[in-house]
Amino acid sequence: MKALALLIISMERNMSNTILLAHGSGGKMSHDLVQHNFLPLLSNPILNKLDDSAVFEFSGHLAFTTDSYVVSPIFFPGGDIGKLAVCGTVNDLAMSGARPLYLSLSVIIEEGFPLDELETILRSVKAAAEQAGVSIITGDTKVVNRGQADRLFINTSGIGIIADGIDISGANARTGDKVILSGTIGDHGIAIMTQREGLKFEVPVESDCAPLNKLVAQMLETSPDIHCLRDPTRGGLASTLNEFARQSLAGIVIQEDKIPVKEGVRAVCELLGFDPLYVANEGKLVAIVKPGDADKVLAQMKQNSYGREASIIGEVTGNHPGRVVMKTILGPSRVIDMLSGELLPRIC
Repeated sequence: MKALALLIISMERNMSNTILLAHGSGGKMSHDLVQHNFLPLLSNPILNKLDDSAVFEFSGHLAFTTDSYVVSPIFFPGGDIGKLAVCGTVNDLAMSGARPLYLSLSVIIEEGFPLDELETILRSVKAAAEQAGVSIITGDTKVVNRGQADRLFINTSGIGIIADGIDISGANARTGDKVILSGTIGDHGIAIMTQREGLKFEVPVESDCAPLNKLVAQMLETSPDIHCLRDPTRGGLASTLNEFARQSLAGIVIQEDKIPVKEGVRAVCELLGFDPLYVANEGKLVAIVKPGDADKVLAQMKQNSYGREASIIGEVTGNHPGRVVMKTILGPSRVIDMLSGELLPRIC
């Protein structure tokens, strides 16, 4: 009788179209979840085999990355956790100069999560993957008890191919190189924070979450000798530049008036005491390029929708190795150190 009662309760819960623990059991409900929710949106010949491993062919230098996404809230202006997971992993591959090919998608879902919201997230995954030109070829789902996770987490891993002759590393910056920023900073972190706290402003702020691999491919067509690339996510532009300076044992000087910040982001930062240099981005990149190629790389970037606001913001110097210095609008210079703590938790 107890087993029958539990079965009835389970069936009643399922009528509400939410995730049940049984969806993570490996049994019929798990298979139904994959067949009815995941495969119709993410279908491709490799994934459709549903084997324990995805099998594929490649040639060339391989790039591999993995990341986990615990952003809160999972829906935010400009995107959601599904779009963020795909774009974040695609961008990590692109920053090594790789052409992203395949991604894995593992989803940890809390019991009671609405199936319609899961479908919305999977549609975002599909749209972002199509935009980036990558395929989801393997994955996993797990369900945890109600209250033992915060709604839904995603892990994605990605594989890409690096063409011969490409050598991009944070350790490659050289004196005289130019520093190029692809656009405005701070959009993603401020969008997450204002949504999380329920703040409303006259000028709305949206996340810049976007796949940058096609922008990078165009840059590499113009100059295959790009020295450094990175997307300034957690820790923002300041932390990324400090990483370059420390890895390359070089100094970096940037110009405050060359760094674009949207009006809404600047207003929120001024109100709350944040520095946009340290606020996370999810659709921007920083490139360090040899001086003779900088102008033509910049011109090419401006032809792409994700690089139209690109600008040369500084250069690499032999002075103060390992440090970043900013020449302020008012004239004096100040040291831009790496973020010591976490400005905004769970922004990705």
